[in-house]
Amino acid sequence: MIIKRRFHPLKVLSYVQSELLLALVAAMAAYALHRWEPLVALPFSIAATLGGALAIFIGFRNNSAYGRWWEARTLWGGIINSSRVLARLIITFTDSHAHQPNYDRGRSEAFKRELVLKVAAWSHALRLHLRGQSDWSPVLALLPPEEHAAITKANNKPNLIMQSMGQRIYRAMADGTLGGFDSFQMEGQLLALANYQGGCERIKNTPLLRQYHYFTRLFMQVFIVLLPFCLVADLERMGIGWAVVPLALIIGFVFTIIGKVGEVNEDPFEGRITDVPLSALCNTIERDLRELLGETELPAKLHPVDGYLD
Repeated sequence: MIIKRRFHPLKVLSYVQSELLLALVAAMAAYALHRWEPLVALPFSIAATLGGALAIFIGFRNNSAYGRWWEARTLWGGIINSSRVLARLIITFTDSHAHQPNYDRGRSEAFKRELVLKVAAWSHALRLHLRGQSDWSPVLALLPPEEHAAITKANNKPNLIMQSMGQRIYRAMADGTLGGFDSFQMEGQLLALANYQGGCERIKNTPLLRQYHYFTRLFMQVFIVLLPFCLVADLERMGIGWAVVPLALIIGFVFTIIGKVGEVNEDPFEGRITDVPLSALCNTIERDLRELLGETELPAKLHPVDGYLD
């Protein structure tokens, strides 16, 4: 996620270099052809009409793209909250049975640590699952060694970790670590996490309607090509026909950048600098959960690097 307020011009230009090249070629062609044959000029109303239609398409796509990005961030905000609640329930319910005759402190402490770390492992697994990354060491480091083989082979690793958490809760019910209706409230939080995962997978696997992407891109290219032909006659009458080149580049740059803002936000789980900062969110979850366990040596907090938060 971009944190800084100012952007390097060359970094911005790298996103629109092909469109600017097209605008440059079209503008130079319009200027040269108009000098050779003035009839090649087009009425400015053509560019105005096409620009209005293009603005509608860009506006719709940008609104839809931002909605997808913000929904993704909202889902991960819910994941953070539910992870904290689930960890708190695990710890408080386990400790609440200390007065029972069959209470085993070592068993209870091991259960708390195992299950709370599994919650953190699940968040890391979901992050890697959504980004399509393959380094599962942050996940395996939080899981019992006997579960590594099964997790490594799984296609949907977060789902398998979720199942493992449910099974571990009911084993704790059976051996007396938990009791009463403890599992019901924990299952409620597992359900919430499962729903958040489903929402994230829906965004990941369902792209914004491709027809909006295709026609916005097509109309943008047509607009960039026609714009200098609609400007050159008026500029020539003013005696500054050469200005069609910088003006076409500036106007094309503005429209293209506005279009790119929506394009890069359509898919918020691709690991790009514009995406939801999943690594930082998972780092927050792991730090908070380890602190609930009483640990003092926590993972280093992730901070923005050069204005970008991963």
